[in-house]
Amino acid sequence: MIGLAWLRRLNRKHPHLLDAALATLVAGVGALPFVLGFGPDDRQPTGADAVAAVFAFVLLLARRRAPLAVLALAILGEIAVTAASGDRTPILEVTAIIAVYTVTRTASRRVALVAALVAAVSLYAINAVTIGSLTDPESLGAIAWTGMAAAIGGTVRTWRDYLAATEERAIRAEATKEEEARRRVAEERLRIARELHDVIAHHIALINIQAGVASHVLRSQPDQADEALGHIREAGRTVLDELGSLLYVLRQSGDEAQPTEPVPGLSRLGHLVESLTAAGLRVQHRQAGQPRPVPIAVDIAAYRIIQEGLTNAQKHGAGGARLLVDYRPDALRIEIRNAVSSRPSAAAGTGNGLTGMRERAHAVGGTLDAGLDPDGTFRLEARLPLPDLPTDGHVAVMETAG
Repeated sequence: MIGLAWLRRLNRKHPHLLDAALATLVAGVGALPFVLGFGPDDRQPTGADAVAAVFAFVLLLARRRAPLAVLALAILGEIAVTAASGDRTPILEVTAIIAVYTVTRTASRRVALVAALVAAVSLYAINAVTIGSLTDPESLGAIAWTGMAAAIGGTVRTWRDYLAATEERAIRAEATKEEEARRRVAEERLRIARELHDVIAHHIALINIQAGVASHVLRSQPDQADEALGHIREAGRTVLDELGSLLYVLRQSGDEAQPTEPVPGLSRLGHLVESLTAAGLRVQHRQAGQPRPVPIAVDIAAYRIIQEGLTNAQKHGAGGARLLVDYRPDALRIEIRNAVSSRPSAAAGTGNGLTGMRERAHAVGGTLDAGLDPDGTFRLEARLPLPDLPTDGHVAVMETAG
């Protein structure tokens, strides 16, 4: 059993090595009469035997690539050598039987059956004509050997198909099990979310009622108003706790834990410029307009656009960049200019980075344009909408250089 297992592993890893060994063995047996000086039944070896041995060696090397062709050539070679020498050649007969095994193991069942029948009849006819008897045991033995090779090949094919089907069913069952587990997790999360929705809706309604009570009795009954505000604080704390529980439950297993860094925004722009300056990029940072709080989505989008734009300037630019952050009454305007290097990629405006920046700008209702100016400077301009703020112009300008 250990030897068969080793042979199967060798066949899977090095099939051509096994074919070469089999071909060498068969051809060596065919050439043995030349070494001993006589063949079976004290028959003297002839040139036809040498040709048959070489032909069998070549055919067995190619039996996996074209098993039907090898079988046909083995039978035709046996017929040709028998006709030329007047005696059958056992080496080519063995080659044909091995080819029958290969055909029945690899071809379809119908093709394998037809090929085995044709081979059995052909080998039987060659033996019968050579021996001169239709009922000679050697003639009938050709049919028996061919049938046995076909049966072994068919059994190996059936066993291989069974193993492949079993492995496929196991893989499908495992995939179905994982899919079912994911579906149950999703259903459980949905159930939890619905329950939490009811709890939060209840507490929000309670907050609304208590806020109305506090507003009504704030001046006339301060103690009752203070009690109502206490209920509001408690309800708000409960809502936050429930939301935290929901986010923990709905968080995927591979997600990171609670973030430790602050949310990136324009307040961290100085740190970004300093880090890029330390990396070798000269940044001239200018700020125009009256700085004011901006919506968090716009704040994050602006920071990420500036980060990606300056990073591109460092990668593809000539070592310097000019950054303008302009607070306008209705929009935040960001402009980055840098001289480009001689590399073709420096002027390309269709990379993934620009695509991501455009998507960030569009996500908050803004726009982003990028391209080369006539003077060869690469310009990136983004406009992100801001809540309207009446102002009499650009009242503040702040300029820094890194």
